[in-house]
Amino acid sequence: MSTGELLSIEPQELQFPFELRKQISCSLNLSNKTDNYVAFKVKTTNPKKYCVRPNTGVVLPRSTCNVIVIMQAQKEAPPDMQCKDKFLLQSVVASPGATAKDITSEMFNKESEHHVEECKLRVIYVAAPRPPSPVREGPEEGLSPRASVSDNGSLNAAESVSRTRLEQHKHQDNSDDVTSLSRSAIRTFSSGIEILWASAKSLIFKLTEEKNSAIQQNKRLQQELDLLRREAKRGNGGIPFMYVILVGLVGLIGIILGYILKTT
Repeated sequence: MSTGELLSIEPQELQFPFELRKQISCSLNLSNKTDNYVAFKVKTTNPKKYCVRPNTGVVLPRSTCNVIVIMQAQKEAPPDMQCKDKFLLQSVVASPGATAKDITSEMFNKESEHHVEECKLRVIYVAAPRPPSPVREGPEEGLSPRASVSDNGSLNAAESVSRTRLEQHKHQDNSDDVTSLSRSAIRTFSSGIEILWASAKSLIFKLTEEKNSAIQQNKRLQQELDLLRREAKRGNGGIPFMYVILVGLVGLIGIILGYILKTT
């Protein structure tokens, strides 16, 4: 585990059980150790080969975020199963209430006044789990499949004992193979559960951010609507007043014209 001032990152190495023509994934756990909102960004030296979800995000105070790294299916295996790919995870303190939409590349600029933490992660290929060995059948080498019969028709005692031991070995081999198969299935199932849980946590985080963004946008629209209503009320209140003034002016002009006509 890497422990910085902002985030704790686990694991330090991205381990992929390499298999040809198969998409493989692994996960990173980012734990925020502070009371601040912490923004992060994940970079790689081979962006066409890997997919990171999410590659940017915000870890809430004293909480954990899960990042899934997916390696695309490979057609060829590297020499000696050695990989030179690397990842860089950058983290910086964000403003309170920040979301993934508020993250900009300027936040991770070292030349700015922000304190940017960096953690380098290397990629390691590990051997994929081997399938269980097939169940061995038939007698062991050097033993006759059929016990010899003596002249009086009874089984030879020594060969009878050998046959019994052979059956015991077969039963033991079958039990070992079944146990190995069960363990392999359990490991595969556990790995699948971890990947599904990590994907679900990432989806929940995104939906939560979108919900908060929608709530804020709804509040802004409500405020704008209230402002328009107040302006409309003010505008409606001014129309009768202007109408009274215009009517008064027309009446005054009529009186003046009547007076002029009478005097003439």
